[in-house]
Amino acid sequence: MLYLIPTTLAPETSEAVLPAQIKDAIICTDYYFVENIRTARRFISDLKIGKVIDNLHFFELTKDTPIGEVRKYFNAVPRGQNIGIMSEAGCPGVADPGALAVKVAHQLGVKVIPLVGPSSILLALMASGFSGQSFVFHGYLPIDKVERSKKVKALENESKRQQTQIFMETPFRNNSFLEDLLNICQPDTMLCIACNVTGSDEMIQTKSVADWKNKKPDLHKKPTMFLIG
Repeated sequence: MLYLIPTTLAPETSEAVLPAQIKDAIICTDYYFVENIRTARRFISDLKIGKVIDNLHFFELTKDTPIGEVRKYFNAVPRGQNIGIMSEAGCPGVADPGALAVKVAHQLGVKVIPLVGPSSILLALMASGFSGQSFVFHGYLPIDKVERSKKVKALENESKRQQTQIFMETPFRNNSFLEDLLNICQPDTMLCIACNVTGSDEMIQTKSVADWKNKKPDLHKKPTMFLIG
């Protein structure tokens, strides 16, 4: 089995956001493809399910891992052993390099089992009040100011066709990114900011750009999703 194992989005939330089936999958799995080995080890340890961390095997899987290396990972796992895939945060395979391992698993005839858990993309969409019938997740927008402006304007136009536009930024650049958004978008454009989703200080609010300009939140170093609808 190849288990797609969601992890928490915010610290100390596992009991609130993770179903029992995730612990069950980890109990019967000793081999893992993970985005960050240290994070994965800490996540499993924090679950307190009795797994001896030093007996587990971790293979690092990032956006730069070549597909040939992923095949080697599969070959290194003894036949009959389960494999788990863990993202740095949230659901593996969704805006996450774990998708590459899933692709290889299908090629090899390995059964893929996705498990239920928190996704900041979907939770933000659910809470935004925007269309959930038609939406696009763009990941990170261009860093270059000119290219970013063009992209944001294009997304703003797409949103007027009732298609929700979802994107994000590196947490330490959130405040400057928000400033750009508010300067580029039209005053009546609706913007949802979903910050620290599932965390104790979670904030999800949808307002017009004009209203956001009157009271800007501090998003510095806080995982945040931005949605235009």
